[in-house]
Amino acid sequence: MAEKFDVVDIIRTKRDGGELSPEEIAWVVDAYTRGAIGDEQMAALNMSIFIRGMNRREIVDWTRAMIDSGDTMDFSALGKVTTDKHSTGGVGDKLSLPLGPLVASYGVAVPMLSGRGLGHTGGTLDKLEAIPGFNVDVPNDRMMDILKDVGVVIAAAGAGLAPADKKIYALRDITSTVDCVPLIASSIMSKKIAAGADSLVLDVKVGSGAFMKDVDAARELARTMVDLGNDAGVRTCALLTDMSTPLGRTIGNSLEIRETVDVLSGNGPADVVELTCELARKMLEMSGIHDADVEERLKDGRALDVWKRMVRAQGGDPDAPLPVAPHTHEVVAERDGYLTKLDALALGVGSWRLGAGRARKEDPVQLTAGIEIHAGIGEKVTRGQKLLTLHTETPEKFERALESINPGIEISDAAPTTEHKPILDRID
Repeated sequence: MAEKFDVVDIIRTKRDGGELSPEEIAWVVDAYTRGAIGDEQMAALNMSIFIRGMNRREIVDWTRAMIDSGDTMDFSALGKVTTDKHSTGGVGDKLSLPLGPLVASYGVAVPMLSGRGLGHTGGTLDKLEAIPGFNVDVPNDRMMDILKDVGVVIAAAGAGLAPADKKIYALRDITSTVDCVPLIASSIMSKKIAAGADSLVLDVKVGSGAFMKDVDAARELARTMVDLGNDAGVRTCALLTDMSTPLGRTIGNSLEIRETVDVLSGNGPADVVELTCELARKMLEMSGIHDADVEERLKDGRALDVWKRMVRAQGGDPDAPLPVAPHTHEVVAERDGYLTKLDALALGVGSWRLGAGRARKEDPVQLTAGIEIHAGIGEKVTRGQKLLTLHTETPEKFERALESINPGIEISDAAPTTEHKPILDRID
């Protein structure tokens, strides 16, 4: 069968700064997904898009083509409003874990299709697998049952959702074309629109430990994704949140589950609680529930009850002890002063080197590896005071981890002049 277009013409058009038609975009994404276009040709097109960009109409068409490459979820049979949240990834970012049960405790259904960690950023599925017995692979019919009964499910996305994105992303990852707003936005939003929720809140991280280092670039990405969602009929808004320092007081899979239970018990770190509550309010507002006292809901045990029911529904034991690393190492303050820097990237890479993350998608992770943080930005510390505890199953990893962690810590004579704010901006 003759192909409708010539991929070389499409590459040339974009290389020279031209605009691709809806028909060209639909064809090129479909042709690559079914193997009619080679990796080297799609890599050339990705690089042309990276350099030349796309206008809003092209981004909408590219996103739609990736959605159309596979299945879409449909939750209309639930009889409940559905809402979802997506984070662009960070260090210590466990927000989906307390957030899903908190929002579900109001009777809203929360189908969260999540991913695994890669590099220094953690993955929700890896964290959940630290719970004995927890199963992240949930068939669609079982997912519907859990959403009807419990109200929240956090699971792996099926291979049928936006398969074009999976194939194109793997190519971008090895051709240095990841950091491109049209391609990032369409990648994220094709999966989230295909996932079928009525509304979506985006948590776009900004800072050293985030994908987006610059607030203006993060704002452009957030605006693009919000527009894509709303254009597709999914009510969408975004928060820009700080990732210059790790979120909460733990980094690593089992450690972050423990902190999640603390948050759901009303005792979590202030920054995690603040962001969880703000994201929950947004999700509930877009679901038609206004003025919810989400802080009180975290304290009264109802969100924790939903968490336990979700864990049981997915095969886990919420009361089982979490795994603990056999080896620890303490990092202490080398002088008196104020902690003025605790760099997210430095600690994220350190946690990864301890075994908490993976370099390739197929790598295993240590569920017990990671970092506990005992002092936060702006706190006064004294020489010898414990700042961090490193956890691993392989103590030979401590030295490499410390090579990353130590330069990320700064203690100064004066306290920071500006207060650390977790929320940087809101985009509706």
